[in-house]
Amino acid sequence: MISSVSAWVLSIACIICVSVLVELVLPSGQMNKYIKGIFSFVVLFVIISPVPKLLNMNIDRDGFLDYGNVQVDEDYIAQINMDKLTALTESTESAIAQRGYENSIVSLEADIFSTFFKVTSASIDLSGLVITSNAQHKDIVGIREEITVLVKTLLNLSEEEVYFE
Repeated sequence: MISSVSAWVLSIACIICVSVLVELVLPSGQMNKYIKGIFSFVVLFVIISPVPKLLNMNIDRDGFLDYGNVQVDEDYIAQINMDKLTALTESTESAIAQRGYENSIVSLEADIFSTFFKVTSASIDLSGLVITSNAQHKDIVGIREEITVLVKTLLNLSEEEVYFE
């Protein structure tokens, strides 16, 4: 009994010493806050670990954090990704309009059912294009080049993934 109590106290002291050393090494900021939270959880777990033995209970520690069969709600993911796609489309059209090229219609392609959202291509319709006075280019070749660079930068696409109609 005394050896198990001394082992318990020693494990608490060791985990606190490790947490103090880690706290000294880590810079201040967001990551420090998360590391402190993790170590607080570990210290709490070490402190309460002998409670099941005192109560003569057998708790399965391996299955403690087992989430079982977790499934992703595909409808929710699709709706979130559709909202992202709509927001990106609107912001891209707005960025093109701020450059002096109004009434462009942007269509973005992405796999909305994927948990990792990424735009795969962009199609820009310039058939109703209105060139304002603050536009840098007046010719269609210069306009396409400028819009291509802008869309590539905004959406992290390659030049081959930007199309014009």
